[in-house]
Amino acid sequence: MKTYAFICTRSKELSEVTSKLVSYLSRAAVDVKLIINQDSIFSGYQKALEVTNPDDEDTIIMCHDDIEFLDPPEVFTGNLLATQIPEIGFIGVAGTTHLKEDAVWWDKDMWKAGKHRGFIKHIDKITENPYDTNYGPPGQVVVLDGVFLAAKARVLREVGLEKPSYFEGDWDFYDIHYTAKAFKKKYINHVVPISLIHHSSGEVNGRDSWHKNREAFIKKNRLPLIC
Repeated sequence: MKTYAFICTRSKELSEVTSKLVSYLSRAAVDVKLIINQDSIFSGYQKALEVTNPDDEDTIIMCHDDIEFLDPPEVFTGNLLATQIPEIGFIGVAGTTHLKEDAVWWDKDMWKAGKHRGFIKHIDKITENPYDTNYGPPGQVVVLDGVFLAAKARVLREVGLEKPSYFEGDWDFYDIHYTAKAFKKKYINHVVPISLIHHSSGEVNGRDSWHKNREAFIKKNRLPLIC
């Protein structure tokens, strides 16, 4: 069994953060497949799966190009073993046990109620200093954030990586779409304690395509989703 990483990035000239990411994954015995300058994250991931043609039991990582792992490679690899459990759908670093009717996974009321799982370090866009975002302890969730996802190839094939026809945007809400489909197919999605820095504040407020895809998702799915 092999482990692959599909990483969308804009240019062959990799940033320092992306170069460090590729180097780290290589040390962790992960075969990195860079998806360069694609028109859509959906088609990028789908094409990478088709071209790579992994065995069903191979593990596929799909992650942002602006993250930095903090664990020793052997600890990271140990956490990936969660994908070996047959009933596991996706694993990730952050998500929620309760996706409300507004389909915003990091909903503050649910956060205060202890419904979220995971921990990420973000980089403040003004000070450029890292800060901790502690969502909650690791555990089972209904959906996961797309900053880092991993699943067996057979799960990805069953869920389907193509963009749904009702989405307008090419880069948004893929994570909720993928992981919600896995949950509804009776797979267990799970937050695992992988430590990373996301070199972004993760804001989506100004992205019109995110809001349009979210609205389309709400219309096509019966919410809330709860585990």
